Amino acid sequence: MTTIVIVGVALALIFDFLNGMNDAANSIATVISTRVLTPRQGIVLAATCDALGAIAFGLSVATTVGKGVVDPGVVTPPLVVAALVGAIIWTFVCTKFGLPISVSHALVGGLCGATLVKAGPSALVSTGLIKIGAFIVVSPLFGMLLAFILMTLVSLLVRSWSKRRVETVFSKLQIASAAAFSLSHGSNDAQKTMGIISVLLFSAGLLGETFYVPIWVVVAAMSAICLGTATGGWKVIRTMGTRLTNLRPLGGFAAEAGGSIAVFTASALGIPVSTTHTIAGSIVGVGLANNVGAVRWGVATHIVWAWVLTIPVTALVGAGCFYLLNIFVH
Repeated sequence: MTTIVIVGVALALIFDFLNGMNDAANSIATVISTRVLTPRQGIVLAATCDALGAIAFGLSVATTVGKGVVDPGVVTPPLVVAALVGAIIWTFVCTKFGLPISVSHALVGGLCGATLVKAGPSALVSTGLIKIGAFIVVSPLFGMLLAFILMTLVSLLVRSWSKRRVETVFSKLQIASAAAFSLSHGSNDAQKTMGIISVLLFSAGLLGETFYVPIWVVVAAMSAICLGTATGGWKVIRTMGTRLTNLRPLGGFAAEAGGSIAVFTASALGIPVSTTHTIAGSIVGVGLANNVGAVRWGVATHIVWAWVLTIPVTALVGAGCFYLLNIFVH
């Protein structure tokens, strides 16, 4: 059993690394596409703020992932490994093709698929899944609404300014908003791996009778996601930063500020939302505030399809992996 726990922890950190690669676009795509920061500067900003966000805002999201998706009593190391394999495969494929997805939903799907094979639907925590499912819809709409309102209001406030003044002021403000979104990313996304490693250790009896998140798990998960962010998923960054709509510093600021408010709100409530869904919704909101035609709806449709398929695909792979592991690992 020790070997499979070690394998599980290693897979969890690989998953966290890919999380950082795919979600790097969430926090820096806009600030790079508007050329406020160079790619290297954006990566450094995102990685630094990810780390701060992961340790500064509590561990409520990690706890939700650890015991709010499936019944911890049915979780075993092979089940966690199967869930991670499903999440890793889907995240890698989508990152390779430049599709920004919810890495957290990939993890949730893998857990659900493996759990269904092992213990049936009664082992799923319906309240946690309903909360996550609701925010698949709510988070992009919330981000879209906030960004639309911010973009509209700020555009009215600066309508008498010269173009040069607008660019100068909002280039500076966009750095702050990008940092805020990176902080929100760390406060939510980095915790998902903390939760899955902790539930792996708990299932193996290594945490005692009470579920908690060990400090070393916090440090390891934080380091892995920051390394992934520092590596960068450049195809995803291009999709979010330039293909969805054209952004200027004012629009980038509105998108990041709106997305930050939405994600910070979810983190405070312990809800593992998708930062990808939120910032994509925010970018669309900025485009709509300019003109309905400013949004490239074909690109948006491909992104939404990736979102829709994430949980079913990872659940299927997770279920298959658990079935095989259950045969060969005892």
